[in-house]
Amino acid sequence: MTTEPNVTPELVAAHGLKPDEYERILKLIGRPPSFTELGIFSAMWNEHCSYKSSRIHLRKLPTSAPWVIQGPGENAGVIDIGDGQACIFKMESHNHPSFIEPYQGAATGVGGILRDVFTMGARPIACLNLLRFGSPSHPKTRHLVGGVVAGIGGYGNSFGVPTVGGSTGFHKAYDGNILVNAMAVGLAKADEIFYAKATGVGNPIVYLGSKTGRDGIHGATMASASFEADAEEKRPTVQVGDPFSEKLLLEACLELMKSGAVIAIQDMGAAGLTSSAVEMGAKGNLGIELDLDKVPCRETGMTAYEMMLSESQERMLMVLTPAKEKEAEAIFRKWGLDFAVIGKTTDTLRFVIKHGGEVKADLPIKELGDEAPVYDRPHVPTPKKAPIDAASTPAPLSNADALLKLLASPDICSKRWVWEQYDHLILGNTIVAPGGDAAVVRIDDGPKGLALTTDVNARYCFADPVEGGKQAVAEAWRNIVAVGGRPLAVTDNLNFGNPERPEYMGQFVGCLEGIGEACRALDFPIVSGNVSLYNETQGAGILPTPAIGGVGVVDDVATAATIAFKAAGQDILLIGATAGWLGQSSWLASVGGREDGAPPPVDLAVERRNGEFVRSLIVTCRATAVHDLSEGGLAVGLAEMAIAGATGAQIEALPAGPNHASLFGEDQARYVLTCRPSDTAAILGEAATAGVPAMRLGATSGDALRLPGEEPILVAKLRDAYEDALPTYMAGECPEAFK
Repeated sequence: MTTEPNVTPELVAAHGLKPDEYERILKLIGRPPSFTELGIFSAMWNEHCSYKSSRIHLRKLPTSAPWVIQGPGENAGVIDIGDGQACIFKMESHNHPSFIEPYQGAATGVGGILRDVFTMGARPIACLNLLRFGSPSHPKTRHLVGGVVAGIGGYGNSFGVPTVGGSTGFHKAYDGNILVNAMAVGLAKADEIFYAKATGVGNPIVYLGSKTGRDGIHGATMASASFEADAEEKRPTVQVGDPFSEKLLLEACLELMKSGAVIAIQDMGAAGLTSSAVEMGAKGNLGIELDLDKVPCRETGMTAYEMMLSESQERMLMVLTPAKEKEAEAIFRKWGLDFAVIGKTTDTLRFVIKHGGEVKADLPIKELGDEAPVYDRPHVPTPKKAPIDAASTPAPLSNADALLKLLASPDICSKRWVWEQYDHLILGNTIVAPGGDAAVVRIDDGPKGLALTTDVNARYCFADPVEGGKQAVAEAWRNIVAVGGRPLAVTDNLNFGNPERPEYMGQFVGCLEGIGEACRALDFPIVSGNVSLYNETQGAGILPTPAIGGVGVVDDVATAATIAFKAAGQDILLIGATAGWLGQSSWLASVGGREDGAPPPVDLAVERRNGEFVRSLIVTCRATAVHDLSEGGLAVGLAEMAIAGATGAQIEALPAGPNHASLFGEDQARYVLTCRPSDTAAILGEAATAGVPAMRLGATSGDALRLPGEEPILVAKLRDAYEDALPTYMAGECPEAFK
């Protein structure tokens, strides 16, 4: 006798389904759904799983290149990096769970993205993240920062993968909805990639990993709705992670993959058993039949509804070769993990769920995904903003004082307090650690390595979504170039507000236009990613934040560049043109107290030309230090290089224009590099021949940074401003620059 409740309009609404979507379900299956079926449709048709508001726009993005093995549509993207090797990577969000329960929300975000990578047959070698928090003055911000950072470190460190890079920023727009985007990168043989497509009729479907509990039920649905005043009450929808079980799951999966037993494999992520089973069957044009009586559970009395929607962590679903079933079970038992045959593939194209002798669900499997609603939501472009005239924008502080304030500001200050809680050295292959433009991780014994970065400037995207989207990609591309890498591919995490609001949907469409344009111009295709919408609280949306994760190859890690000045007496060169663009700059926000004007325009042809020139200097070992210029402009870039190298500099010349604009403008496609004086003339001559603007600024020297017209600033004073701000804030005080 079934004990499931009757489906009512109120129950439909509670599952996040609109009345017209419910009518679509009735038409599709020809009858009212059971309670379990309603839960399945809610899981498969929510924004997080179906991409119903974004799918038509995502199709416009470039996703292919000769080196792309697998683009979007699988657990992770795969690119060929030569020598028979493949790099597998993806970025995903865990925003809402991390706001509700920061430690477990962030920890399980890391766990989920690691599973996406090793599900493909890759051994994870690095993690990165992109974090955005509310105003430092908000009463919850300090608690959220501490919990999220502890969760990322607690999971990654225990699992045994280095967290090598990231981006941490603050803005009042994230007060009620923080962003926690996690990225994982792995390596595999290019001809040994595993996919989710099930094949063969009658093959066993096997549940692997940890037991199923009641944690995380409706997690995907929660991630597809705006926060209201009851956000704290959604704590039960946050999953609980166990990194030690995940480590066992990794080793067991990789061993099982070598046995030849695996036909298809799918991580149980968002929507748990439901989405993993449906995706495997639908991709293979097969039906799936599951007997939930055989699912390993850690709680008694779990219903079919609860088991299908649970998002308990560290679980996998596989289709196995029948002849290898016993061998596969022995491997998982050896690693102390659950192994249970819970179903089989069929030729019916039906998704059939049985529990307690009853059929709890019987649905068309292809239509669960294919017939999900697809919306072309109304959208309005963001109005263009006028540029800021630097000449008529007076400097309220001296350039020296402005630099010290910027170095201590929440977005620019050192994030050492964050990344020192992550083990970035485990596995012994981190060549360039956090704190520079991009991390560099050696592949095996070298000499080749991967350059990895995450970035986005949400202020730019808010002011001009198209230019902001272009800049986010260009910045990731520059970061990779600045360490000597060849940029190859992108993963993204598109964090936006409520798509049912035309202005927010306009931000999404505009950013994707800019991202697509930049990826095409820079041969930097998008191979994986995630869309996170409804990031708003009580009607207030976040800044549009399309996070970009970039991956490139460094041919010889011994030549990788870092930002640190290496010695006194080296010439300092500026590559790229400077107009002194102050619109939406960090200087304007932190020193001027304004967030207005148009962001800097991005010329993608210039980006490519300047970047390829700089990379040529790195790989020929003529650039001794390199730093891409972004937030804070030239002055902050020089200060960061001086701090990293504990070496001062004498700046003798600046680009034309007001000094504060030349020092703090955020013009794009620019780099600062150092070189031996004997190489300067040749480099400047080659730049002129290549059509790349370049000038000598001065030379490294002494223990202070000397800017034209300013009193010298000791490097130690710069370092204290830069390094002390965040630890002081997290200790309970609020530095002046954080107010």
